[in-house]
Amino acid sequence: MPRSDVGGDQSAIMTRLEAIEDIYPSIADHVVVTIMGATAAELYACGHRPNFFYLEHAMGLASSMGLGIALARPDLKVIVLDGDGSVLMNMGGLTTMARSDPPNLVHVVFDNEVLLSVGVSFTTATAGPADIEGIARESGIRRTATCRDPRELRRLVDEALLADELSTIVAKVDPVGPDSYFIDPHMLENRFEFERVLRKMGRSAGGDSEADGNGSSNRDGNGSSNTDGEVDREINTIGDWNE
Repeated sequence: MPRSDVGGDQSAIMTRLEAIEDIYPSIADHVVVTIMGATAAELYACGHRPNFFYLEHAMGLASSMGLGIALARPDLKVIVLDGDGSVLMNMGGLTTMARSDPPNLVHVVFDNEVLLSVGVSFTTATAGPADIEGIARESGIRRTATCRDPRELRRLVDEALLADELSTIVAKVDPVGPDSYFIDPHMLENRFEFERVLRKMGRSAGGDSEADGNGSSNRDGNGSSNTDGEVDREINTIGDWNE
């Protein structure tokens, strides 16, 4: 359970797992790179796909890897699932993302204000005055938002996938971790599987994804689209875009 004496945003009303479960239908057919630890384990628990890469033993570098893929494959949407501790460990990643400005990259940061994988007693700077959305915006990322509700996160992710603009979304979550950190496939298997599917994705007629190898889709039938387009944007409130 969250502990008020060791960080964790007390106004957060979702766990990271709830957040991932809500956005899973929107991201399942795209390239997804996660940080190590709890985020990787919880995405895996929602259902592994060969277009998911779990960047183990490289804390802070998921955003850098996602940036590289987004620049190399502008035909694909790339989602990075990151954490506050990892972002703060690689602050230069935000400025490099802003400078490179890939329009196909969506950076989701789960901010629980602690280093959960090593114990909730280790708070991060976001338990104090540090604001990752503000840092991202001042680094030059124009499209940013913060949310505390899984439905708002789903909406923001859907809009970011529709938009042709680099986006950073901070999701404030409770400091609750998975029961198990087990992930299968093994790191090497994941690495080669991911490389193979990247070569296939976006190559079929009409640009449809081949992430599962047979052209099937994990969309949930709610009418959400994974194609580029324009969206209406509201500004300057929690849960909406700051541009």
